[in-house]
Amino acid sequence: MNQNKYFGTKDFYKRTAHIAVPLALQNALQSCMSMVDTLMVSWIGMVSAVGTASQIDILSSMISYGCIGGVGMFASQFYGAKDERNLKRCLGLSLVLVLSNACMWVLLATFFGRQILSFYMNDPTIVSYGLKYLNISKWSLVLGAFSFAFSNMYRSTQQPKVALRISVFSGLCNVLFNWLLIYGIWIFPEMGVEGAALGTVLAQAISALTLLSHAVYTKQAFIGPLSEMFALEKSFVKPIFERILPLIINESTFGVGQTLFIKAFGVLGKEQMDAYYAGNQIFNLMTFVIYGYGSSVQILLGSELGRGNIEQAKEECDYHIGLATVLSVCLVSFLIIFAKPMVSLFRLDPNIEKLAISIVYVFAVKASMRLYNFMIFCILRAGGDAKVIQFLDSGLEWAVGLPAAFLCVHLFHLDNIALVLLITQLEQLVRLVFGMRRVKTYKWAKDLTKLVQA
Repeated sequence: MNQNKYFGTKDFYKRTAHIAVPLALQNALQSCMSMVDTLMVSWIGMVSAVGTASQIDILSSMISYGCIGGVGMFASQFYGAKDERNLKRCLGLSLVLVLSNACMWVLLATFFGRQILSFYMNDPTIVSYGLKYLNISKWSLVLGAFSFAFSNMYRSTQQPKVALRISVFSGLCNVLFNWLLIYGIWIFPEMGVEGAALGTVLAQAISALTLLSHAVYTKQAFIGPLSEMFALEKSFVKPIFERILPLIINESTFGVGQTLFIKAFGVLGKEQMDAYYAGNQIFNLMTFVIYGYGSSVQILLGSELGRGNIEQAKEECDYHIGLATVLSVCLVSFLIIFAKPMVSLFRLDPNIEKLAISIVYVFAVKASMRLYNFMIFCILRAGGDAKVIQFLDSGLEWAVGLPAAFLCVHLFHLDNIALVLLITQLEQLVRLVFGMRRVKTYKWAKDLTKLVQA
């Protein structure tokens, strides 16, 4: 095997860093804000309540991600082809899809919130406080979906720094609002868990308004009159929807699967779940490397494919495989080295803290493979290879990961969540093997712009 083909040119690394670093920083900021939220609620003993209520946000976000990711693979190629008319329609289609999804979840949270929370954890106290959080935080689903659509268009047009700056601003607002409203600082009432929810809603509103205002003021190529943005004729929507429907189905089933892990782990009790939520927040904090880098892979390869540079895209795919190896080693090393000091921030009981540290070590194993797997998904998504992603992502989750979790807890009665979590990582290993084989066939390298009529 020619090892040199996995090492790119200086220009390749420069272009990758130009896109990946702002995206990674934006993801890092979002993860930091989420971790700060968890820290603040952990100090008032509400980790499991907020974590359980957040499962609805996870489900909504996963479906929105499927919609956005699908439209985004076309938007990146339209940008590469300098097709501004279809860029505008990509934003319009994105807004229709994600806002419809968000409104559906708001309705479900309104009428079936208690039943949904009870499904995950049958603890009256957790359900009661979780419902208080959910009744306010549900409105952030609509605002967050709006922001998600605009952020994706900035990324697809290779302007990740814009979304980064706005995320910094709204993230700082989120921390400030949470601090003021959870603890009742200055003239603000002490709202506890409800204050955490209201802080999130206010920050999302600021983010949405700022993203829209900047797009209008700077006259972005993807925004224009509503008659242009929502000119969603069948000739435009049909070929796109045929490609993105598997992604939407995938993210929906994957999101449900992720919350079912909480159902499986939830029977282990509040202490085990407190440790899990703390460890999971630390892992999520470090996924900025995974999602920032992976998103840049889709944008860069999609742009090359949109220009018709198929061979160049194949060559750069190999470069990304080599770069992912280096990033994976760095990510795992960081998680292992800093597991103890990061867990200590949550002020958990000694036994729970020890368990949370073990969970972070398991997440380090997951991170080593997750970075590769997400890169594989983004490579395949750049060329519209959606059906294969559906098998690799949600298919293997339901065929391998979830059965492993439920068998460990309900059949073998394992009561250590760290051990159960380690066993479920077999899912990541199987996904990596099958995914890398698909990437190396290069069947994903296609120009999608030819599918849509001008």
